[in-house]
Amino acid sequence: MNLKKYFVRALHRLQKGPGYTYKELLVWYCDNTNTHGPKRIIKEGPKKKLIWFFLTLLFASLVFWQWGILINTYLSYNVTSSLSIGFKTMKFPAVTVCNANPFKYSEVKHLLKELDRLIEAALERILQPAPGNSSENTSPPLDLGLWHQIPLVLIDEHDKDNPIILDIFESNQTAGGNQTAAGNQTAAGDQTAVGNQTAAPPVPVNMTSEEKKYKLAVKLCSHQGSNNCTYRNFTSAAQAVTEWYILQSTSILSKVPLQERIRMGYQAEDMILACLYGAEPCNYKNFTQIYHPDHGNCYIFNWGMDEEALNSSNPGAEFGLKLILDISQQDYIPYLSSAAGARLMLHQQKSFPFLKDQGIYAMAGTETSIGVLVDELERMGYPYSDCTMNGSDVPVKNLYGQYNTSYSIQACLRSCFQNHMIEICGCGHYMFPLPEGVNYCNNEDNPGWAYCYSSLRSSIRHRQICIDSCKETCNDTQYKMTISMADWPSEASEDWIFHILSYERDMSTNVTLDRNGIIKLNIYFQEYNYRTISESAATTIVWLLSSLGGQFGFWMGGSVLCLIEFGEIIIDSLWITIINVISWCKGLKQKRVQVRYPDAPPTVSELVEAHTNLGFQHEDAGALPGEEALPPEPGTP
Repeated sequence: MNLKKYFVRALHRLQKGPGYTYKELLVWYCDNTNTHGPKRIIKEGPKKKLIWFFLTLLFASLVFWQWGILINTYLSYNVTSSLSIGFKTMKFPAVTVCNANPFKYSEVKHLLKELDRLIEAALERILQPAPGNSSENTSPPLDLGLWHQIPLVLIDEHDKDNPIILDIFESNQTAGGNQTAAGNQTAAGDQTAVGNQTAAPPVPVNMTSEEKKYKLAVKLCSHQGSNNCTYRNFTSAAQAVTEWYILQSTSILSKVPLQERIRMGYQAEDMILACLYGAEPCNYKNFTQIYHPDHGNCYIFNWGMDEEALNSSNPGAEFGLKLILDISQQDYIPYLSSAAGARLMLHQQKSFPFLKDQGIYAMAGTETSIGVLVDELERMGYPYSDCTMNGSDVPVKNLYGQYNTSYSIQACLRSCFQNHMIEICGCGHYMFPLPEGVNYCNNEDNPGWAYCYSSLRSSIRHRQICIDSCKETCNDTQYKMTISMADWPSEASEDWIFHILSYERDMSTNVTLDRNGIIKLNIYFQEYNYRTISESAATTIVWLLSSLGGQFGFWMGGSVLCLIEFGEIIIDSLWITIINVISWCKGLKQKRVQVRYPDAPPTVSELVEAHTNLGFQHEDAGALPGEEALPPEPGTP
């Protein structure tokens, strides 16, 4: 009980207003505040009082509206980009060089023999001007088992409402089948194979665009013999043949062990003929070999994995990297690599080279000079941008971590796709690394892998999931290249240059090199000026406080002290509310007591008089001393 009284007294002491009503407190605040407007409300006449009340309410609303805009702007965490130019000695970039052709044809010919015979026969049937001239009759019979797993088909679009799908190695198509082709086309033919296979109608090469009604497509089914198929159409037969050959060769090569694939690729001592960095000679032993699914054996100079990264002493071509490469174009796989040259990429140390996305080609028979400029990007992290420092906060498992390389968004996107491929298709794609316990897809173990892969690759939903899951790196270095080319060697010097290079590689006096396989590269810094593009916060807490104070001072003529006064009146209002609640609770308790005991309690004089009358009653009743008196009747005091 004493604690309750102390608490009530403390509330009364903390309440700073002149009284205990809201009206008294509000009048006291308007009379004592330093904010313009409220004083005029209580001191002016009735008309001006109404005007000042309206103006004060209007400007207070404007202040709160502006404050909301400013706070929302601050919480959006916008950034501004600034460009600065510096000058320093820079690390020479890592240089990855690969052959555009992943394997030597002489090494993989035994694996691709049946595949090559199939595509040659298919091309004969497609381009044959008249039936009956095929050389297929004198050649060994084709193994159509490989063909039926992923066939090439012709789509006859003479009747666009009922296109007919023709298998190149099947005939006697009759209308009535329902197979959905790419572009929502419906097949109008049931495909039936006969013992004496005849070619599909030949496609004349010299047709005009109006007459060209045949399209070559790759047929992909969920499993062999299924009607759940899709057709990948191509505007050119060259694109269709290349895509079909890549799918088939991927299935074949995925079953070859990694060490065997490395052996079938181009070796460093055969590919790198000469090397010079600045004034220091180098050779193939200064390169780190990695296996790249797209390009076979690749070799990285200055990767920084085992040794410290090299610095460039000066800008200019004489202080850069000079290479002479032999791509051995005569040993290319004819249907797999339609481009000839070297594929190269400049990137940071300890990062994985994604040549398919960021690499460039160097053409055979040329000297390619690459001048490099450096851009350093510095992004702000959370909450200003959704970037990552090292990928540790990315939910996708980085499958390229097995190379001990740093995080990149390309590695994340490919790892995400491979994880979806494994989850949905039950196997991994040959072009991406594998987690432990998973095998690459092939036609024998996974007959519908190509259909699953094609569906997954064209799925916008899965692509968006990977984009949302992966993050850009907060710090990145980009190399801007200026490329120029010239014929090399010249006609006047090619004789002695080829003799020397052939002798140095094969120890032979015979010329074993030619213009179709030789590439010279010059890679160097154009200048030591580097650009740094950095992000900074567009709004800071200092900007927010100054903006809030500026708006409050402009519209209301207030300051921080005025806000403290406003806080004070809010606290006083709370104390008044608490005191009123306590008083209401006490009144409620007294009412409950009055309901229980409706008569008013006796006064002291009434108690004395009642006690005196009670003594007289005991004497009249003859009660002896020490005897207990009878209790009073109910209702008497």
